[in-house]
Amino acid sequence: MNRTLEHILPKVQKPARYTGGEYNAVVKDKRKVDTRFALCFPDTYEIGMSNLGCRILYGLMNEQEGLWCERCYAPWGDMEEEMRREGLLLYGLESGDPISDFDIIGFSLGYEMAYTNVLNMLDLAGLPLRSQQRPELTPLIVAGGTCCYNPEPLAPFIDMFVLGEGEEVTLEYIALYRQAREECWSKEEFLQEAAKIPGIYVPSLYDVTYHEDGTVAAITPKDGAPATVTKRIVQDMDKSYFPVKTIIPSTEIVHDRVMLELFRGCIRGCRFCQAGYAYRPVRSRNPKLLAQYGKAACADSGYQEMTLSSLSSTDYPCLMELCDELLDYCAPRDIGLSLPSLRADTFSMNLMQRLQRVRKGGLTFAPEAGTQRLRDAINKNLKEEDLLQSVRTAFSGGWSGVKLYFMLGLPTETDEDVLGIADLARKVYFAWRECSPNKARGVRITVSTSWFVPKPHTAFQWDAQIPREEYQRRVNLLRDALKRDRSITYNWHDPETSYLEAVFSRGDRRLADVLEWAWQHGAKFDSWSEYFDFQRWMDALKACNLDGDFYAHRVREKDEVFPWSVPSVGVSRQFLWHERELCYQSQTTPDCRTRCSGCGANKFLPGGVCNG
Repeated sequence: MNRTLEHILPKVQKPARYTGGEYNAVVKDKRKVDTRFALCFPDTYEIGMSNLGCRILYGLMNEQEGLWCERCYAPWGDMEEEMRREGLLLYGLESGDPISDFDIIGFSLGYEMAYTNVLNMLDLAGLPLRSQQRPELTPLIVAGGTCCYNPEPLAPFIDMFVLGEGEEVTLEYIALYRQAREECWSKEEFLQEAAKIPGIYVPSLYDVTYHEDGTVAAITPKDGAPATVTKRIVQDMDKSYFPVKTIIPSTEIVHDRVMLELFRGCIRGCRFCQAGYAYRPVRSRNPKLLAQYGKAACADSGYQEMTLSSLSSTDYPCLMELCDELLDYCAPRDIGLSLPSLRADTFSMNLMQRLQRVRKGGLTFAPEAGTQRLRDAINKNLKEEDLLQSVRTAFSGGWSGVKLYFMLGLPTETDEDVLGIADLARKVYFAWRECSPNKARGVRITVSTSWFVPKPHTAFQWDAQIPREEYQRRVNLLRDALKRDRSITYNWHDPETSYLEAVFSRGDRRLADVLEWAWQHGAKFDSWSEYFDFQRWMDALKACNLDGDFYAHRVREKDEVFPWSVPSVGVSRQFLWHERELCYQSQTTPDCRTRCSGCGANKFLPGGVCNG
């Protein structure tokens, strides 16, 4: 261990975040490595270590000869202060070497409020922030993750973005990088060639112009760059890499368990959900293969909990078969099996009995809206009776608590819809009164609301976020409606971070100046209340002569050129507009297993047939 690091660690909280050396961490002989990759997660160790995508890429890359992937996380404030005081550069956990000495630095972007951490980590690495200020090929700065479907606010800082699933494309651009380095290409030459790889978006190869009203006038490709960059997917999930050997963390993390990814995509088509569109088409893993992975991962790691993970786990067609096989292994070993993403219309007594064979976990359902009209408008395809029947099943089986998630500010929402949330929560309470075999235990019903954020590549990408004052009014309306219900707890999301999320999720390149100004004035860890300062962001927008409301609270015209017009998730713009029209008519679209809706994602698969 570096002597400077030895000196620093006793002065910080949770030093285990910064030491490395965990079981299953990959350490290679530098003499046998020709390419080094820093896999950076712009948040704490506890959150980054829980990310399944990072686990996959880490294991996949380290299986490649001559390639060494190391992890790097954003240091908490106390560690950063000591690093800057001692002149210690940001380093890879496996080797302790500065990541500035690596060939490629890759960031995983899953949340807009982590953007300032990207800038802070580049600075801690001793690197210039902007791509133009880094003229050399090495280190190459890459980013991937769901935020890259609108990469524009970060475009001036990142050399290239990876759209979609990274298992195949990552190895492709690394191979190209190796060729470029061996043949002494310039950075510009490499980026021009990289832009030819499907799924690679190189922002420097596009010129953006604006109208006088601030909207985008045109995005013009140059040097042969494609007009559209379509995401990459893994076609055959049974052949895709699965990280059986999981790094065992040195300290507690958010998701400290084995995670089995059942399938990718979602059949449902909720109109607000970016992930539901972005991960299309649906592709499932074989249950026998999943059971094999799960058993092997538990045996290797010693974990006592396994999570069956997907956007909607109960839509996995072989769920019962898989649960039975896994529980035969888990039950004798006291390994818990959990399903974090339950659909109320697919929760059954059979499923419940299987889940409680080892231990009962919490139950969470997301009706999203309080009335049937609004649930139809957002295409939730969930009936009130489905939810009530599910909670009756749970309560009769011994569960005594349920969490219900909703959004406020959805398109077409009225006060009647808001008050409908309170009505629905009370109906859940009466279902407990009706079905619970042990009423002496009481019941815990938690209602949580978030502020709706319109996202790119969804049916609501044209819609406005309601103003902050209106959101708070609706929160107060619901809070007053629930305040006399002692068995119901109401929590609501902070509106200020949701506002900034709306600004940056649909923002353009001009916001890069806002990010840099805010970072220069102390912004970092903006998803953490300890660091978040809303006024600082308002000052940043003002200093850069930009209006946050222009991005968050403005309805877009049907044919407006979006900042995210070049990246494509494979779902047609025409389909999304039609879905928006159906919303305003409160009409639903059947799920993908009932009928193909013609979104366009089928073109990703051989024969044009989805595995919905």
